[in-house]
Amino acid sequence: MLNNIKQEVKKYYSPSTIKRFMVDSSVPLLFIVVCLLGVYYSKLPAVFIVDTLLERITRNLFLVLALIIPVIAGLGLNFGIVIGAMAGQFAILMVKHFGIGGFPGFMLCIAISTPIAMLFGLMTARLMNKTKGQEMISSMIAGFFANGVYQFILLFLVGTLIPIKNDILVLANGVGVRNTIDLSRNGNLTYSLDNLLKLPLFQVLAAAAVIALLAMVADYHIKKRGKKASSIIQYGFKALVCLAVLVTSIAVLTSKSPVRNVKLPIVTTMVIAGLCIFNSIILKTKLGQDLRTVGQDMHIAKISGINVDRTREIAIIISTIFAAWGQIIFMQNIGTLATYGSHVQIATFSIAAILLGGASVSRATNGQAILGVILFHTLFIVSPKAGNNIFGEAQIGEFFRAFVAYGVIGVALGLHAWRKTMGGRKKKTTVVSE
Repeated sequence: MLNNIKQEVKKYYSPSTIKRFMVDSSVPLLFIVVCLLGVYYSKLPAVFIVDTLLERITRNLFLVLALIIPVIAGLGLNFGIVIGAMAGQFAILMVKHFGIGGFPGFMLCIAISTPIAMLFGLMTARLMNKTKGQEMISSMIAGFFANGVYQFILLFLVGTLIPIKNDILVLANGVGVRNTIDLSRNGNLTYSLDNLLKLPLFQVLAAAAVIALLAMVADYHIKKRGKKASSIIQYGFKALVCLAVLVTSIAVLTSKSPVRNVKLPIVTTMVIAGLCIFNSIILKTKLGQDLRTVGQDMHIAKISGINVDRTREIAIIISTIFAAWGQIIFMQNIGTLATYGSHVQIATFSIAAILLGGASVSRATNGQAILGVILFHTLFIVSPKAGNNIFGEAQIGEFFRAFVAYGVIGVALGLHAWRKTMGGRKKKTTVVSE
């Protein structure tokens, strides 16, 4: 047993493995340090940070998870999710016109947005299939074009070719949709999903940690009987994480800190967890294997009999549908629809978040999306106050947030180009030497 553990330690914690981990995780490690410094210098109350961060995570994470499948399929970072967000907003406007609120209104938004997002996703995918190798810039330009069409429809066609008479939605002259729409009026959609069920965050974390520990023990014994048990080191690391969560949760719950009263929207969390499970399960299916093969090498995929264009279309359609649903989740939490602005920065902020978690143009996971959202929104919460405390100017924190959002995308694209160039050079060197 001891010899097996020593061998596993050498395998998983050798200097080369640690070095590779440090290089691959350099971006999230850097921003973890920056976040910790920001939290320290902001001097904001813990309850405020935890409560605000939790709200932002449940609001934004679904949109970030919608980026994963196109990355796996080799389409890069899908700036086209902004088009899916527009589909979600079209659905919200329709439901507001009908005056249906609450959870039924939310589900009607989902039902209406799905076929619209499928159509938008198909058109976006067809464009990307015509511009192979330039998918990210194509999806970005497609988003700009779609935004123009979106504004034309809502500014000029609503009230003229599209007869809508609704004082809450339409401008006073009867043509065009208002700039800002209160989702609590004429059928309340605000918190229509979030308020279905809320429980104390640390009670949920404690219960989840216990369930995870029991599941790991059962999984280990089942696999051990079948002689398929995974590494003891891996099980031990996961168990330590669960124990740390459990001990921390119990410590908070038994304290008098106001943090213990922070509540988690259970249904929203379950929806997000469902998307994480979907992203994991789909990769184990025939479609998932096709997505991976296309993402690794389209030529080999084509020779293997995979319909490359069709597989890429499916990836973009799925991503666009999830983006529409994510925007509806986002808007029901915000409570106010900025008709012409709510969708504009969705792609940029979502992509910046997943990149902060350690994802790249060619690789992304659920864990990276979750970590990235936590880091990105922690910076958004603490940077203005930290900037004010350190430099005497809160605006510096605002500049830093803009730098993070756009700078991390530029760095990621630069690293991708560098790795691609280095990979090509290595292949040429290998061919020459042979």
